[in-house]
Amino acid sequence: MKVYFYHTQDIQYILKRMEKGEFPPHFLYGATKLERHGIGVVWHRSRLGMARWHMMIYNLWQILTCSEHFDAIYATHYRGIEPLIFLRALGLYRKPIVIWHHQPIVHSQSVLREFLGRVFYKGIDEMFFFSQKLIEDSLKAGKVPRKRMHLGHWGADLEFYDRILARCEQRSGFVSTGKEMRDMKTLVQAFNDAYATGATLNIYIGKTNGEIDYETQFHRMKIPDNVHIYYPQGLLPYELALEVNRSACVTVCCLETKYTVGLTTVVEAMALGLPVICSRNPQIPIDLDTKGCGISVAYGDETGWQNAITYIQEHPEEARKMGQRGRMLAERTFNDERCACDVAKVLHQVVDRSQLAHRNVNSV
Repeated sequence: MKVYFYHTQDIQYILKRMEKGEFPPHFLYGATKLERHGIGVVWHRSRLGMARWHMMIYNLWQILTCSEHFDAIYATHYRGIEPLIFLRALGLYRKPIVIWHHQPIVHSQSVLREFLGRVFYKGIDEMFFFSQKLIEDSLKAGKVPRKRMHLGHWGADLEFYDRILARCEQRSGFVSTGKEMRDMKTLVQAFNDAYATGATLNIYIGKTNGEIDYETQFHRMKIPDNVHIYYPQGLLPYELALEVNRSACVTVCCLETKYTVGLTTVVEAMALGLPVICSRNPQIPIDLDTKGCGISVAYGDETGWQNAITYIQEHPEEARKMGQRGRMLAERTFNDERCACDVAKVLHQVVDRSQLAHRNVNSV
């Protein structure tokens, strides 16, 4: 059995750096470990930077003309393969499509968009969500039955982070990575208020992300001496992980959203055995407070952030135990091995079901 793996990121770049041990495999959503479950992988030839419709046509052509045999499509997102999904919905493409759905499925106020949405989701055979909350929110739209929704335990590749842990770095201060929907105003102000405590913060973030111009935001802020801002360029999870490993606590301060913003940073911190202070996003599948691996703070709560920073500083032993609990949770549940197992189970089921249906049709 084989699947065609589609990703919105540059797969070849990731695979090349993975060979050098410089890229965490979990960015490929368990695909590198599917061989262990009897599933081969045909890798999509990524070409980024194109206009949306150009990209969709390119991806459709790449998949339909692929010379290698495969039994299903496994995709990390529907963005870029929408035409293929519509073909599947209309019965014009026979191979099953399995995707990761990053946001809740919603009801549209537009009659036309709602109709097209219902047709579109018929073209997705099975879908994974990062949390049960995303599944429950999606069910309200009434477009996809529960049986086609699956909880995927997406998490870090522990072997990758074990190599970083082997460096035995001296850890100090706080760190912020990630670029999507970050609330830099609240975070910087909290550390501004905590200046007297000696708390230091290193921020690694792109100058812009989507419609957010972080560089302009920082220029308008009062940046205290204990806050240092860096603008790394490109996709650099290995280099950033090295910086995170030199820190004593990870901060994930986000704006309010309806999806799992901050999850990548959280699972990395858990893999490195670091405590986390994170905005209280109900979509994230990890309850930091209940699991004892970090502190959650309400959106925009500067005082709550300052209190959490102070607590981590004043309770280093408890902070260390938070990191240990996070690592144990990563080993038990949120890791790339578990993710691959979840994915493989569904892929086997959907391909078996599809092949049985084809045999029944041919026997008629």
